[in-house]
Amino acid sequence: MKKFLILCLFLVTVFMMAACSDDTNTADGKEDDTLKIGISLPSATHGWMGALIDSAEKQAKALKDSDGIEYVMTNAADPNKQANDVDDLIAQGVDVIVMLPIESAALSPVGQKIKDAGIPLVIVDRELENDAATVVVKGDNEGIGVNAGKYFVEKLNGKGKVVEISGPPSSVTEQRGSGFKEAMENAEGMEIIASQSGDFSTEKSLEVMQNILQAHPQIDAVFTQDDGMALGVLQAIKEANRTDIKFVTGAGGGKAVFEDIKADGLMTATFLYSPTMVEDAVKIAADIAKGNEPEESMVVKEATQVTKENVDEYYDPESKF
Repeated sequence: MKKFLILCLFLVTVFMMAACSDDTNTADGKEDDTLKIGISLPSATHGWMGALIDSAEKQAKALKDSDGIEYVMTNAADPNKQANDVDDLIAQGVDVIVMLPIESAALSPVGQKIKDAGIPLVIVDRELENDAATVVVKGDNEGIGVNAGKYFVEKLNGKGKVVEISGPPSSVTEQRGSGFKEAMENAEGMEIIASQSGDFSTEKSLEVMQNILQAHPQIDAVFTQDDGMALGVLQAIKEANRTDIKFVTGAGGGKAVFEDIKADGLMTATFLYSPTMVEDAVKIAADIAKGNEPEESMVVKEATQVTKENVDEYYDPESKF
């Protein structure tokens, strides 16, 4: 009888411990079958990146409402902060991570850490320098550069002094720049007289272009790798009262750039690179979290050229970007 009572007390204790454990799991806010996506993006309050962040959150919220998939979104101003953000996401045990690396080289070891933790990784826009990504979703960066280079050769009849305003160190910057140079290499009269980084910033590009204008009395055209940077370049040219520059091009599809094209301004062309690409990345991440294999490891969005002839097809006066 005494042994029977001891056994009963033991079983009651076990059941109570199990119940407490269940309560703890519920209190933590994540049950075993709850899926969660971690999203790591650069910081931004406006422009292309601001629109991308907005698109990512809208898509994540939609998936939470429709499929019950939780998400954690982080934003970082520098690679070190982004690396720490990813460490936190790994510690939280997220099922998939979506990341837009601030810098390709600096975040490649972070991508490897995600892979080593057994967490699928969906990279957006800027590629890593290793094979850590499960899926890459990006625009056709090389295509942007190639199309821009061909446009410059055609508009300048194969002869001209050109300035390039590039982005920070990343696959995006390298691919757009190399494509641009490749498209112009057979035109012997084309010369890139200055190439500097505007850090994908309007303010930085304004400052950089001011210095370039002072150093070069003759410039025929300016290739910028981003519409936000193009706005800074346009401002610098206007403030300097320069009339030698025939045109400026950008990339991204910003509303202000479209408006300048429509008004026959100095901006004559841009190449689409929609921030909504991140929506595809979040959808793919959700599908992977559910246990499905991705259909492809590389998703590339087309780089469409926009000029005065077709700008009305893409201009949206209500766009936030």
